[in-house]
Amino acid sequence: MAPTVEPESEPRRVLHLDNVVQAYAWGSRTAIPRLLGRAPTGAPQAELWVGAHPRAPSRVLEASDRPLDQVIAADPSALLGPRVAARFGGLPFLLKYLAAAEPLSVQCHPDPTQAQAGFQREQAAGLPLDHEARSYRDPNPKPELLVARGRFEALEGFREPQVILQNLRGLGAPDLDPLLDTLAAEGLAPFYRRLMGSEAAARAAWARAAAAAARALPSRDPALTWVLDLAERYPDDVGILAPLVLNLVVLARDEALYLGAGRLHAYLRGEGVEIMASSDNVVRGGLTSKHVDVQELLRIVDFTPHPPDVRRPVAERPGLLCYRTPAEHFTLALVRPAGAEARLPADDGPRVLLGLQGELRFSFERAPDLTLASGQGVLLLPAAGAIVASGEGEAAMAAVPSAPR
Repeated sequence: MAPTVEPESEPRRVLHLDNVVQAYAWGSRTAIPRLLGRAPTGAPQAELWVGAHPRAPSRVLEASDRPLDQVIAADPSALLGPRVAARFGGLPFLLKYLAAAEPLSVQCHPDPTQAQAGFQREQAAGLPLDHEARSYRDPNPKPELLVARGRFEALEGFREPQVILQNLRGLGAPDLDPLLDTLAAEGLAPFYRRLMGSEAAARAAWARAAAAAARALPSRDPALTWVLDLAERYPDDVGILAPLVLNLVVLARDEALYLGAGRLHAYLRGEGVEIMASSDNVVRGGLTSKHVDVQELLRIVDFTPHPPDVRRPVAERPGLLCYRTPAEHFTLALVRPAGAEARLPADDGPRVLLGLQGELRFSFERAPDLTLASGQGVLLLPAAGAIVASGEGEAAMAAVPSAPR
């Protein structure tokens, strides 16, 4: 469905975006077409990107479909506001709709220093930005928040060593005894380095032994079910043990998972709204056909055991559910007026709206009214002013925090 573009006097304060769909193999074949109101193509569609990342920028309808990063670069102060333009230089966040029908890789993301160093290292090696062997496609960190749109399953963060030891012993696989000995005697980091960093033949043998032992168990604990699922897809990948090593997280609708630097994770299944710093840096450790860099993952991963960082929204004002994180690049809120009105104050930075369901009517202090339908995205310039949202639909709103957190 094409966005509703109403007559507007210059300067424009609301920009309508045509957004990129990423067709990764793990994507759902129906979720994003449903969001966009289109017929499925039969191919997997994994992510809808709404933002200005140079790898797949949105295009601006009012600017003859020019890429958003180029439009912003032409006048960053007007499009982002002086504060955000001075601090970041470009749009600092990337908003996505993610639809995972199959598991994603085991991975983690770098902190700012690691991102800069990794990007410079791969640039010096002469790898093109789109080269399959890259882990660092930009010099930016990638904190991220995923808000579930329904049941969403993921792995995130190391379990306590004693729990991991219990889980692995419960398999009853003697071939894993060397790993258990390392874990018991030396701790989590040496164990995981041995698990992931050993020769390929050893890793494949451990994976097959673990899968065979799991199949013989009468229990169908959710973690064991995922071990078997992953083993069907990647029989020689020792990453199939991740459900026993990492926390298994099941999010309900509107619950969110926050991922800081070094947090090892893998999304398994579900749909969600994802907000992150404007980065495509992913350091993968396995469970994928894409580029894997185990040594880099072991260098940047945080080995501290911790429970999943599950966050729930705060109703900061009627019709607005807000997610608070320590990230300086983004904030995320769900606009859900539910038949009333949601009043949103003016912001000195940019805001991006993505329709999630139904239709919402937005009235702006200094711009024409806008009707936003499911799957449509717009960039609100700071000059648009305060907003009143009404209707029975729902939208995600991404913005920049007012000050570093």
